Amino acid sequence: MIVRVLLALALSAIASASAGETRFICWRGAGGYTMTGQFEYPDALSGKPVIRESDLVAFEIKGFLDGAPIGEWSLDHLGPETSWFLRYDPVRHVFPLTDPSGLYQMWNANGFVDDCGTPGFGFNAGNGGQDICLDDTFVTASTIDPATPLISFANPQPADCIGQPLLGKAR
Repeated sequence: MIVRVLLALALSAIASASAGETRFICWRGAGGYTMTGQFEYPDALSGKPVIRESDLVAFEIKGFLDGAPIGEWSLDHLGPETSWFLRYDPVRHVFPLTDPSGLYQMWNANGFVDDCGTPGFGFNAGNGGQDICLDDTFVTASTIDPATPLISFANPQPADCIGQPLLGKAR
């Protein structure tokens, strides 16, 4: 009996040590475009100043137009030609929107927002704006100001992102 309890405690400790932090995304673009998603990284990285794409153990995004699904992308589709650049601050729960390259986030969409595959979906945040790619096409109607805060959430978010704070607005 004691051996079983000790074994159960040891397995629990191992599981806890490898557990990850899961965070959720909800982005509201222009023209009725929204994106939700989730990502996971090892708990050991929670105090790190910046988490990079290579640190993630899971990542997926789903795009919507007026609440209807239009595409998705996940690490399962990552290939050598994929535009994949991510920076995340796990302490403040934000995706930093500054980088000397001018590219801040490339989630299956490059700086021209035209390489997400056909069919395909991707997101880009750079010095020209935050916007999506759909079927290798830059969806300019989705573009919002590049300085719009991009934050993560502790819980899953609805496809319309309704109820999320209007960041940057005076209260």
